[in-house]
Amino acid sequence: MAEVIRMPRLSDTMEEGIIIGWLKKVGDPISSGDILAEVETDKATMELESFHDGVLLYISVEEGPVPVNDVLAVIGEKGEDYKAILASEKENEAAPNPTPAATPSAASPQNGGPSVEVAPQPTMATESQRIKSSPLAKSMAAQEGIDLATVTGTGEGGRIVKRDIENYSSRGSQPGAQINVPSAPAYGDIPVTQMRKTIARRLSESKYSAPHFYLTMKMNMDKMAEARKLINANPDTKISFNDFIIKACAAALRQHPSINASWQGDTIRMNKDINIGVAVAVDEGLLVPVLFGTDRMGLKDISVQVGILAEKARNKKLQPQEMQGNTFTISNLGMFGIEEFTGIINLPDAALLAVGAITDELVMTDGEVHTTKVMRVTLSCDHRVIDGATGAKFLNTLQQYLENPVAMLL
Repeated sequence: MAEVIRMPRLSDTMEEGIIIGWLKKVGDPISSGDILAEVETDKATMELESFHDGVLLYISVEEGPVPVNDVLAVIGEKGEDYKAILASEKENEAAPNPTPAATPSAASPQNGGPSVEVAPQPTMATESQRIKSSPLAKSMAAQEGIDLATVTGTGEGGRIVKRDIENYSSRGSQPGAQINVPSAPAYGDIPVTQMRKTIARRLSESKYSAPHFYLTMKMNMDKMAEARKLINANPDTKISFNDFIIKACAAALRQHPSINASWQGDTIRMNKDINIGVAVAVDEGLLVPVLFGTDRMGLKDISVQVGILAEKARNKKLQPQEMQGNTFTISNLGMFGIEEFTGIINLPDAALLAVGAITDELVMTDGEVHTTKVMRVTLSCDHRVIDGATGAKFLNTLQQYLENPVAMLL
């Protein structure tokens, strides 16, 4: 019997997906595990994988937007009459009070219609820790001597696909985190992507629902610069100032749990885990991948993970679960020469740290003028959760760690 393929809900905020292009055409044989099309969601570009064997009989939209749970394609036996199924689907859609699809599920009847199967939401976890990969990806990995356990899958359900092997081969196992300056758009009207729509909606919700206030402090970075120079003298180590800032924030949050919190309406949630989101610039705006358990990570671990996540963000390969669960966010524009700015809180966090550039300033000490390295940071606070004195105490602790970096390594 022919199987109807619907647009899956690939993230918790996704309302529609945009078909970028089909990798298969009508009449092509399809095997379970084949990639049918590329779909742009509100957070990433993902691959639509088939869970059926047969022939691709029908494609509803060649390119463009498709609402979640709408019909994308039909797979069945060669020559099978699929039009009756499509007609039945249209009747069900036209019927009053249709049953909404909150999340995709496998092989569930829709309003008395035929049995259909929708691809499950992507997840990095695998059943019984089994590595999922397509046959082609397995073959390519074997030819190139790549251990699949070291490759992050970006296909449905965390499945490793051809693209993952190609990306792994091109960058090696230790990708570098380079600054990405978004390309300038062409003149005229530019279509708004799903990602940009989501960014606009979430920032509007944050700015107009959470009463923001801001605290700015200047940090002396002389000792931090010396510590970084000593650590990076090892040719196998490359620690950035941002890595130190992330580590210092994690240590300060452990001492000030009221900052590592979120407004829940009737309650304030005090988060036990410290999961720091790191804003990454992409063409459509900002993505915020999350470092889980940041306070338990060393500087080198932070450096490697930020590099991997930043590259995935720029390539739109981040999985939804890699951008959820944040309890605090850091946005650093220092590499662009911005000395000071204020940021909008990344809900559900109660605070965001905006980090400016490190600059040289003239100061006078004991009657002598000399230069010192300084950095300005601004803490955006949700006043429903954090009061001024609470935010100030957090910044004082952060200052102690940044100005005496050895203390945060103890």
